[in-house]
This record gives sequence, structure tokens and C-alpha cells, in this order.
Amino acid sequence: MKRFFALSRTMHGILDLAAPGFSALLWLGAFPQWQVIAISIFTAFAAYTAIYALNDLVGYAVDKEKFARSGLNEGYSVEASDMRYPLAQSVLDYRSGLVWFAVWFAAALVGAYVLNPFIVFILIAAAVLEAIYCLLLKVTWMRMFVSGLVKASGPIAAVYVVDPQPAPASLLLLFAWILFWEIGGQNVPADWNDTAEDKLIGAKTIPVQFGPQKAGLVVLTALTLTVILSLFLPRLSPLALGLPYLAASTLAGFFLLLLPAWNLYRNRQEGRLAAKLFDRASYYPLAQLVIVTVFVLLR
Repeated sequence: MKRFFALSRTMHGILDLAAPGFSALLWLGAFPQWQVIAISIFTAFAAYTAIYALNDLVGYAVDKEKFARSGLNEGYSVEASDMRYPLAQSVLDYRSGLVWFAVWFAAALVGAYVLNPFIVFILIAAAVLEAIYCLLLKVTWMRMFVSGLVKASGPIAAVYVVDPQPAPASLLLLFAWILFWEIGGQNVPADWNDTAEDKLIGAKTIPVQFGPQKAGLVVLTALTLTVILSLFLPRLSPLALGLPYLAASTLAGFFLLLLPAWNLYRNRQEGRLAAKLFDRASYYPLAQLVIVTVFVLLR
């Protein structure tokens, strides 16, 4: 099973569950019924398991080319495993990976339909966008915006679990917050960590196309916008989230996003700092979930 969980980057996928959890809890201002929570956790786990597997399935040929030329890089602590990219390393056959994806995607579709049939369309759109994102590796650096759409699909779907008719303007705020976090804390740092390999295959990413100085500026700007937008997130909630919440949220943003982003920008030749930022940023949604949970419990 380790090969299959490596295909789906399960540790990272589990961390990603925090973003939809935070979004739903913030939006509702209370815990949903336990049945809803149970189905939502299962559905989200199935969806992330399937989508991450799809990434490697669609990008199989490129990954094979990349690692044939340069070998497997160190990766990040949240994804550290000798079995990373099991398809490209030939420790898992493609057909088995495809079946794994299909089973989990089908399970996610069933769960989505039970929670809110509209979420089925969000899930399908996320899968299509993930495939497009992989196919754009050698086409354009602007694929990072596609990655943001994929990552935002989970939190937006979570909102539809607790609110069948959410306000579009509020959804846009939530989307922008996730988008900038994904760009600055996940997508560009991940590409930065793969710069040497990506250059060999002609990939078009921010670090490859524009160099470390501009890549560092993109990261710092995106994560600064993330923290600024987080100050407006209490408007999405019926909870009275005052200064204590804003202080806790901002501190989480400072230590998990801004500080490692500044260190990367200042010492941009140290590529390992990109992986460090990726790791820290991966825990940001979890920190936000813990913070809002405390305020819900104190309500």
C-alpha cells in the first residue's frame, strides 16, 4: 500500500483536508452534524487521494523524462519518501495507478452527491483542471493560476456542504485567499525545488523563466496578499471574531508564510529554503483550522 499512498502523496493530502475544514467551520460558525462531518472527511480524503494520483498519471511521461536525466531530488518533509513518483520510478505499474485513481474518484463522486449534488460538478472540474495543469508544464508559467483553481475547489466545495446558496462575493474572497496561498506557499516553491530538473526538460515555470530574484518577489507578494486577505475572512462568518482571532491568524501567517518567504527572497540562491517554505506553508491551513475551532468552542 505504500506505493499507492506515495502516488497520492497521502501525508500532504491529509494536511490539505484542513483548508476545506477551516472554510466550512468559519462559514457556518458552528460544527455541522456528526454525520455531515464524517461524510465530508471521507469525501475530501477520497477527492485529494484521487486528484494527487491523477497528477502523476497525467504527468507520467514528463516525470519519467525528468528523473531519468537527474534522479529523484530530496523533496519536502511533508512528502519525503523514497517512493515518491512511484510510476516514474517503475515501482508501481500505470494500470494499477489508474485503477487506484478511479476507485477513489468514484468514492468521492458518491460522497459529493450525498452532501450536495452541485459539488459533483466542482469535483469533475477540479480533475479536468488538474490534468490541464500537468499538460501545461512545458507550455506556460501561467499554469500556476490553474493550480490555484484546483486547490480552491476543496474549500469552495466545503462551503457548499454547509450553505447551498453562498454569496458569490464571499466565495470570491475565499478563493483569492486560497489562490495566493497556493501560488506563494506551494506552487512556486515546489517548482523552485525542481528548478534543475525542469531546466533539463524545458519546463516553463516561474523560477525557470524569470530566475530566483523575480520568483522570490512573486512568492513574497503572493503570501503578503494571503495574510492581508486573511484579515477579511471573519466577514464570512456569523461568529464575532474580533482582535484576538485576527492576532492569532496574523501570527500564524507571519511565522508560517511571511518569515520563510522573506528568508527565501533574501537568500534566494539557497534553493533548500524553497522546500522549507513549502513545508511551513503546508501547515498554514491547519493552523487556521485550529484557531477557528478554538473560537467556535469558546462561543
